[in-house]
Amino acid sequence: MTTQPIQQTFLDELGLGDLPQEKQEAILVKMTEVILKRIFLETVEKLSDTDKEDYAQMIESQSEPDQIENFLKEKIPNYEEMVKEIVENFKKEMKEEN
Repeated sequence: MTTQPIQQTFLDELGLGDLPQEKQEAILVKMTEVILKRIFLETVEKLSDTDKEDYAQMIESQSEPDQIENFLKEKIPNYEEMVKEIVENFKKEMKEEN
């Protein structure tokens, strides 16, 4: 697996760009997991009970990612901004820890 340019930028911003490729990839996997969990928790918190059921059914039926994203954009006002904010907050936390 080769690091994508956006991922490399992310690592560089956190001062991790000089680590060996293998370490970078391991860190990216862990950071991605944390970010996805945060997005999931925030998403579920903002959905109504009915929407949560619909969302769960979409995940269980392995709906296309685009279909799920469109559903969330429709149900959660400013969904994209919410995701960006979660990523930015995560980066800020990581920079403070370094």
